[in-house]
Amino acid sequence: MEINTAYATEESFTDEQVAKYLLSNPDFFTKYPELVEKLAIPHVHKGSISLVELQSEQLRKKVRTLNQKLSQLISIAKQNEQIYRVYADLNTRIMKCKTMDELEFILEEVIQEKLKLAAVRIVPFKGAHALPEIQRRLFIEKRFKRHKFFFGRLSDHERKLLFAEENVNSAALLLIGDLGELGMLAVGSSDASHFNPDMDTLLISQLQEFLGILLPEILSY
Repeated sequence: MEINTAYATEESFTDEQVAKYLLSNPDFFTKYPELVEKLAIPHVHKGSISLVELQSEQLRKKVRTLNQKLSQLISIAKQNEQIYRVYADLNTRIMKCKTMDELEFILEEVIQEKLKLAAVRIVPFKGAHALPEIQRRLFIEKRFKRHKFFFGRLSDHERKLLFAEENVNSAALLLIGDLGELGMLAVGSSDASHFNPDMDTLLISQLQEFLGILLPEILSY
């Protein structure tokens, strides 16, 4: 009778064969639980530890990571809810404005004080305080080629024109009116990454629509 000795000694197995076998049989240690406590796994900080201890530690790390991510999501959700409430209140208040001074006061109070942004400006395209025609055309050609809004960094000339000496490193620019003919809302942040092309536009676009309804009445277009 011939005996197959291919696996008769420890040397017959390569590391790759053992690893492949264990991956193909994930229930191996369930069948042989006595082996688990006998195995020692090298650990960088703790010397040798058992397989159970190593698995427990890895599980604890995963749980901590998941808890951190969950806490971050909850925090973001709370922040988003607060921001939504601020914008909802702002939209209600600006619809009661009768003058440009009232509108500017409310925008500054809410956007600068409650949302902690650096500056906000309403820039009309007509009337006594209108942006000069040539500058209006330059803004539209450079910043509003595809959309009625722009999020990102401005040139020094644009920043000074809209925000004077305010500490503005990124900005949101929104044309007001169905065709962008009424004016422009400019909101600035001291954070260079706060306003960026990938940010969500839902809330600020709603403000843009409310201003489109209100401005003709205030400025008598």
